[in-house]
Amino acid sequence: MEPGLLTLSTLPRYCLINQFGFPPIKAVFIYNHNPVVTHPDQNRMRRALAQEDLFIAGSDVVMTDSMAYCDVVLPAASHFEFPDIYGSYGHHYLQRAEPVIPHVGESLPNTEIFRRLAERFGFDDQIFLETDAELMDAAFIEGDPRLNGYKPSELPLEEALAMSTKDGEDMILCDTVFPDTQSGKIELFSQDLEDRFGYGLPRFEPVERIFPLSIISPSSSKRTNATFGGCSLSDGQEEVEINPLDAEIRGISDGDNVKVHNERGETLLIARITNSVLPGVLYTPKGTWLSASKSGQTVNALLDADIRTDIEDGACCNEAFCEVSRII
Repeated sequence: MEPGLLTLSTLPRYCLINQFGFPPIKAVFIYNHNPVVTHPDQNRMRRALAQEDLFIAGSDVVMTDSMAYCDVVLPAASHFEFPDIYGSYGHHYLQRAEPVIPHVGESLPNTEIFRRLAERFGFDDQIFLETDAELMDAAFIEGDPRLNGYKPSELPLEEALAMSTKDGEDMILCDTVFPDTQSGKIELFSQDLEDRFGYGLPRFEPVERIFPLSIISPSSSKRTNATFGGCSLSDGQEEVEINPLDAEIRGISDGDNVKVHNERGETLLIARITNSVLPGVLYTPKGTWLSASKSGQTVNALLDADIRTDIEDGACCNEAFCEVSRII
């Protein structure tokens, strides 16, 4: 089989399931990502990445748990060091930014790293020859009236452009913009999902379980997924919230050190007794790094990578079952 490329979204699961079987995976490049602490079945992921015959290159602005598995770490440039154009996360504005500090040491942005890699591998596609400014311009519809006649790469730095509708109106759901459904409305039953997946409506389907507790791991105010997991705010053991009924049965008091475990792994946490979680449910936030637990494992060690969502083959991060016990 000829050597080929696997995208990042495909590669982690492929690594886990096939353990570098056929076709053999000989090299991995990790960038914009910290898979060791964000993907399910953490210990299995770590075993896969630790194989001696796998070459791993990484690029990041900090030494993450995933970078620690790399044979070579390339210093990535922070957003302070290169030009870019930003769409907002919570409103409808577009703004361009120029670097405010020079590159630190040998740091490079992703675009330049891939241009250099493409040159070394002999890829001459046009996208690998374009400058950052040309890439910015190519990412937008040429001549869009909302750009006020500017090229995206030449937007004034001192202003942000409102991304209104094509008619110049504010974007308001079901008023000036509408869902991309057959009816143009919010649909309680989705014919599209029914046709593609057989799930026009969500439904409960019981699953087999050998552990009594469910554990969920939503976001934390301390981190964005695993980003900032190495900052001081995330120092020390993370907490796990337990319903008083579950805590009493297990002899757990508020502030106790506890072990949350199943057949895939275990993580050590600090118990917080609260009625904010239902009986039978544990909550601990996602995104902690390995150093946050004395077991060297995080909640992701408990998640099953082989259970997939009914729609689009995603990870079932909230279908994890475990037990919790007090550490004496």
